[in-house]
Amino acid sequence: MFIGMDPPEHTRLRRIVTGEFTVKRMNRLRPRIEQIVSQHLDAMELAGRPVDLVQDFAMPIPSLVMCELLGVPYGDRADFQRRSRAAVDMAVDPEQGLVMFLEMQEYMASLVAGQRADAGDDLLGMLVREHGDELSDAELVGIGNMLLTAGHETTANMLAIGVLLLLRHPRQAAVIRDTPEVVDQAVEEMLRYLSIVPSGLVRTATEEVPVGGTLIEAGDYVLVSLPAANRDGTRYPDADQFDITHNADQHVAFGHGIHHCIGAPLARMELRTAFPALLRRFPTLRLAVPFDCVRFRPSGSVHSVEALPVTW
Repeated sequence: MFIGMDPPEHTRLRRIVTGEFTVKRMNRLRPRIEQIVSQHLDAMELAGRPVDLVQDFAMPIPSLVMCELLGVPYGDRADFQRRSRAAVDMAVDPEQGLVMFLEMQEYMASLVAGQRADAGDDLLGMLVREHGDELSDAELVGIGNMLLTAGHETTANMLAIGVLLLLRHPRQAAVIRDTPEVVDQAVEEMLRYLSIVPSGLVRTATEEVPVGGTLIEAGDYVLVSLPAANRDGTRYPDADQFDITHNADQHVAFGHGIHHCIGAPLARMELRTAFPALLRRFPTLRLAVPFDCVRFRPSGSVHSVEALPVTW
């Protein structure tokens, strides 16, 4: 997975994949994303209240979007969702998690083999068709698994805890519901305020640099706090307040620099579609349990909730 690589290998692989993540190409997925969101809202309404928004909305939507992106055949999607959920579930027994990981590795390899034989119009197919001679099968599997783990877990948990945030700020939720032109700015403020990925990977300083009065020497390991950066009062007035009128420009929820999240355009599209659609379908949406009973994830690489019982 090139997220853990340095140039020049990182540069080579990222350059290839970036070409498939342009806004124009992501817009091709918009109608399907809207359909996936609508189908899950229909299912929630049919199931009746209360529902667990994590299991019935936040987790399956990004998983199905990944299926569309990677070209997972319809007949395989139930198993793919099962494995992808297990791959990002921190509560799964480690041995079971390893089994699921190896199953996903094997399945991703089969997808790559299928694309080598007959490249489709999905991302893996485009990579094979346009860069097949530059990429090994192992690199294609790594790209697929990186997109799955990074794109699924982060977006799913942002949907879940983002809804909780909006339920705690009903006036701002109503603005998002009723005023389409504010949705983009509101999502950026949610990303800044929540900063659900507490840090990037551990990095190694390549040169001496002073930060806040502390000298970081070349060779030191560095773990950057993204929430601290996004709550910097010198950059954002009232940084500890959630306010969709804030200018959240240049937040670092997606990271920064050469490792800035490559899937940011897709994640933004999913969030900008799902939040207002949910609020419009269920304008009286509210917690089905007291806030103190909401269970937050105790650990893990992404901050979120374990379950989110809601009613309307």
